[in-house]
Amino acid sequence: MSTPEATPSPRIEASALVFERRGTGFRLSTPAFALGAGGSLAVRGPSGCGKSTFLALLSGELVPESGSVRVLGVPMPSDEAGRRRVRATSIGQVFQTFELVASLGVLQNVLLPLRLQDELPLDDARIARARALLARVGLADKEARAIHRLSHGERQRVAIARALVTEPAVVLADEPTGNLDPRLKRAIAELLLAECAQAGAALVVATHDESILPLFGGVIELGGAA
Repeated sequence: MSTPEATPSPRIEASALVFERRGTGFRLSTPAFALGAGGSLAVRGPSGCGKSTFLALLSGELVPESGSVRVLGVPMPSDEAGRRRVRATSIGQVFQTFELVASLGVLQNVLLPLRLQDELPLDDARIARARALLARVGLADKEARAIHRLSHGERQRVAIARALVTEPAVVLADEPTGNLDPRLKRAIAELLLAECAQAGAALVVATHDESILPLFGGVIELGGAA
């Protein structure tokens, strides 16, 4: 295991976390880490080892038995509403299955996080940001394109733009290169890293793809059974 050096003003930091899924025998223990703006961390391990669970602990969707998570120096709130607010304002997520809405076009999918909560206004400036993000990921000419008309890689790029539209401090990506050919795997990983670095976001990626590990500033390896 290698981890990035701690930074004096981390975007996200976690002490050693412990999570148990009672009645299943699943127990996850993770090392401490801290990431600053533009920092990146890959979380690797076999299927079922707890990579997605680790991301859920970092986002506040799950609460650890012990240990703590801090975003922008502030502890993750103990109440569900508070954790949801942190996700809305400070965390962008790239889901393993993208979670794009088939009935919406490309631009409207990118804007969706702003429509689903009140903390950040959906104004002209944020619409302009969404369009700029689509241009940077090579989809400026497909703003109105239906999701079903996009390739797998294009859908991944929409998901990356959506994760960044709220200007989050942290981006969490679950298997963002899964089911892609080797050339596209590296291209998507490099795109995600570059966009997070440009936005000043810390990036944590769960992956079983060893070919992209050298691109990251640090690597955590998880083990155990599902």
